[in-house]
Amino acid sequence: MRKIAFGFAAAFFAVASLFAVSVDEAELRSVDQTIVFENYTGPHAVVSTLEQIRAIGTTLGQAVASNIDTAGTTGGGQKYSVIHAIDPSTKEKLDADILILSADAGVDHIRNLRQIIAGYLSAAYGYSSSDALTIATFITVYNAVYRKNLDAFKSKYKAVVTDNLTAEKAGLSTKYTEWPGNTQIVIPVSDVSGGLSSVDTSVISDKEVISSMQEDDDKNIDARKEMVDIKEREAEQATEKAQEAQKEATEAQKKADEEKAKLEEKKEETRQAEEKAQEAQKKADENPDDKQAQEEAKQAQEEAEAAREEEAQQEEKAKEAQEEADEAKQTASEQQAVADKKQSEAQEERKTIAQDQKVVEKTEEAASNAPSVYGLNLSSANSMDSVIVKVNTNDGTILQKSEIDVIKNRTMFPVGGGFLAVAGSNSGKGAVKLVIIDQNSLEIMKESEEVLSDNSMLIQDGGNYLVIVNESKSCFVAKYDSNLKLLKKSPVSVSPNSPIVRTSAGYMVTDAAGQPLILDLNELTITAKQ
Repeated sequence: MRKIAFGFAAAFFAVASLFAVSVDEAELRSVDQTIVFENYTGPHAVVSTLEQIRAIGTTLGQAVASNIDTAGTTGGGQKYSVIHAIDPSTKEKLDADILILSADAGVDHIRNLRQIIAGYLSAAYGYSSSDALTIATFITVYNAVYRKNLDAFKSKYKAVVTDNLTAEKAGLSTKYTEWPGNTQIVIPVSDVSGGLSSVDTSVISDKEVISSMQEDDDKNIDARKEMVDIKEREAEQATEKAQEAQKEATEAQKKADEEKAKLEEKKEETRQAEEKAQEAQKKADENPDDKQAQEEAKQAQEEAEAAREEEAQQEEKAKEAQEEADEAKQTASEQQAVADKKQSEAQEERKTIAQDQKVVEKTEEAASNAPSVYGLNLSSANSMDSVIVKVNTNDGTILQKSEIDVIKNRTMFPVGGGFLAVAGSNSGKGAVKLVIIDQNSLEIMKESEEVLSDNSMLIQDGGNYLVIVNESKSCFVAKYDSNLKLLKKSPVSVSPNSPIVRTSAGYMVTDAAGQPLILDLNELTITAKQ
């Protein structure tokens, strides 16, 4: 695979330690699939702030912006990099920016990936934070829709783009586990100075993308409304550019007409000079010994030649002036076409959104009035992890489903305003922790500071909850209250897979050597050991 030179490497590395191009519209292909991103939604061992996440994209975008007219790669060898794949020598097909996630990339949720892209768009092309996030949302869906469809990319993008794509990596997988080392997010490019239209919204919101977004329960109405708003502003700006271009075209045509009038004058002057030269030559031919007649004929010929040269020069000026006028008219026409196109798309999408909104409102109303209960459902048929669901007790339909699909032990306990459970994964940046999940949003609203063992038990004893915590590769029994305050921790280590059983003599657990151990109910100290 051909690589573009590292034109921006120095600019990127200068800030790496700290943590407007357009997309042209294309009718790519019909795709029969629903895009549902699978994300890691459990606790994390290290939590990055929103600013830190966006800064990844911001750093890349700043490097690209410093050489916006030059093709190059920034962030090469880092966790995240961008190939600014542009070729100004040809206008056929599309340029693109390609965001690459290396094998070390740690992003594991689509929301965070979108923040990285948004930070990049703001820094590279000057988008506002809200517009950048809207466009980033559509870019991720667009790339998921056309994942691994290299033929589609080749049919629409320049060689400078497709030479840097591979079939197995092009686009974005819907599974976060497949992102590291296997992702080439394509952002189609048409104008590096496009401003609001730097990323062509028509491409990233084509009918296949919208169709996929409509499959979500909320039909992504908010994001689609925001995209329509962007398109309407694009239409306004394009209209203003068209009007300005039309004024320039009118002035250019006026100048062209003036040059044409001058050309007609020059043609008349040439005709008169040629007639005079012919008469003088005839007189000279009739009087070959008349030196004055010969001189006058020669001078007349020179004047005729000079007139022809002036006419040719004026003809070139008139031609150039008309070409400038025609180009200005073409620019005005193109800008007006963009304005009409964006406005038409916005109007059509508003109609579709209005219809979808009625469906969503009707569904939400029915769900709010339905009798329901909360419970757990397996995350998948072959999974030992669970997810909280809200189910209609009349027909068993799922009214609400949490994104957190890594609840352990198939166990949860109701606490004030939510549910207490063990959730997470100790792989990657994830961590297993004791969490409280909000009953309304079904999102984590609180989590323990301590990391738990992968297979930690969870039992309730009165108002307290016992689990197995993992500290420095040793595990201990820990007791928490309903607010996740650590009350006690056993002084003796236990097996990471230890059961916790309340008996009349104390909590029976398994020690690190695999032997039964009884801990005091209050202090978690040893009361009996084999």
